[in-house]
Amino acid sequence: MKKDIEIPQVQHVTLAVAKEGLPGLEEWKVYLINNNEFPIDNTLVASLGYGEKEGEKQKTSILRHFLETVPAKGHAMIEPIDPAVFHLNNEYWVSYYIGTQIYDKRFVFVPDTICDANLIFIKELEMEGVLHS
Repeated sequence: MKKDIEIPQVQHVTLAVAKEGLPGLEEWKVYLINNNEFPIDNTLVASLGYGEKEGEKQKTSILRHFLETVPAKGHAMIEPIDPAVFHLNNEYWVSYYIGTQIYDKRFVFVPDTICDANLIFIKELEMEGVLHS
């Protein structure tokens, strides 16, 4: 009899794109937020932008990032992000370990959702940004 494989669900981990700096000198950065009561280890993040502009397909390079440990109830910066790619789907494939178990989740910020109109205060970062739902 075939045994069903249970895939663990990612819980209490999300992404945010935060706006930092003085007016006119702002930088946008992508953060991983760990709201678990325990750290997550050996986190790999692959980021990619893709979509269309004026009927022409566009795609960014795939960037890969390694975060050794994201502390319990903590966060880590993944990468800065250029506003010139906000019109694309901005995808982040996150894989991490809790003990010996690996967890994966794909987060996508759809086109034009990273913008001033969608900024909220993100208490975990103590700054304004766009929180992935």
